[in-house]
Amino acid sequence: MTDFHEQQPQQPYYPPRPPYEPTRPITTEPGTTVWPSGGHVPPPVDPPLAAAVPASSPRRRAKRGVGLMAAVAIAAAAVGGGTATLLQHLTSDTPASASSPVVNGTTVSTGNKGSVAGVAEAVSPSIVEISASSTSGSSTGSGVIITSDGEVITNNHVVSGASSITVQLSDGTSYRAEVIGTDPDKDLALIKLRDASGLKAATLGDSSKTRVGEEVVAIGSPEGLTGTVTSGIVSALDRDVTVAKDDGQEQQQQQWDPRQGWPFEFGGQQFNGDTGSSKTTYKAIQTDASLNPGNSGGALINMNGEIIGINSAMYSPSSSNGSTAGSVGLGFAIPVNTVKADLDGLRSGSTH
Repeated sequence: MTDFHEQQPQQPYYPPRPPYEPTRPITTEPGTTVWPSGGHVPPPVDPPLAAAVPASSPRRRAKRGVGLMAAVAIAAAAVGGGTATLLQHLTSDTPASASSPVVNGTTVSTGNKGSVAGVAEAVSPSIVEISASSTSGSSTGSGVIITSDGEVITNNHVVSGASSITVQLSDGTSYRAEVIGTDPDKDLALIKLRDASGLKAATLGDSSKTRVGEEVVAIGSPEGLTGTVTSGIVSALDRDVTVAKDDGQEQQQQQWDPRQGWPFEFGGQQFNGDTGSSKTTYKAIQTDASLNPGNSGGALINMNGEIIGINSAMYSPSSSNGSTAGSVGLGFAIPVNTVKADLDGLRSGSTH
């Protein structure tokens, strides 16, 4: 007989089986997870990503997302850059850091290379003011240092007939100088500073590469204004300019008048006075850079800082009182290739 007071074994409790299978995520591609519709859907973690996606087309949904990223990237490119960074942020598994570098545009150099200011700063120490004196008076011109020990190229008409020559550097230092050689046919002269050393010599360029329209800088001492800088362009090449050779008393007297521009001829006409009976003609570079009396012998410089010519003549129309009215943008320079070809003769002390 069974003892009803004995305890029956406790049976484990199992909840009834649900009428549907638990929802599991469907993985379509690496990094893309789609929850199927129907049944129990886990609560969304991020509201913008909680929109339901039809279970019937998970792959098409994923591809559409890639197309959207491409469209955004194209729009970013159209408004000015950063496309590569944007694509990386949209496609990378790792969130973009707030300190990510910004893609910069082209960096514009802030240096002075190729500018008038840069040329002036580089070449001005190589340009000097020349004061020449004779029994007829005195005059002011310019010159270009071509060696560190004080060789200076200038115009013949600046120093012709001078009994005393003083040269002042851009820093105010003065030297006595003597004529080494002259070439009146080319209106060139070479002088040498006494006891000079460590000077900054100019770089002589190649005037055969000079082109009409290129920018140039002129440095000299017009009317005794040391280190004056002007700029312009090359207006023409191979102009036949005729100047006096400075071997007559009439021309000598004209030379020492600082109010008068150096007389020259062009196209059969005379400018700035009579050139006299003894004259010479050379091929010149024409420029509209402002030149005035005192610029003679100074430098015409390209934008690389190279000397391409020695300023030698300018047109200065006379005013009503007989004095010159200043530059009108018609200046002429002896090509530096002519200077270089003549240097050996000038250094030998020859006077043509």
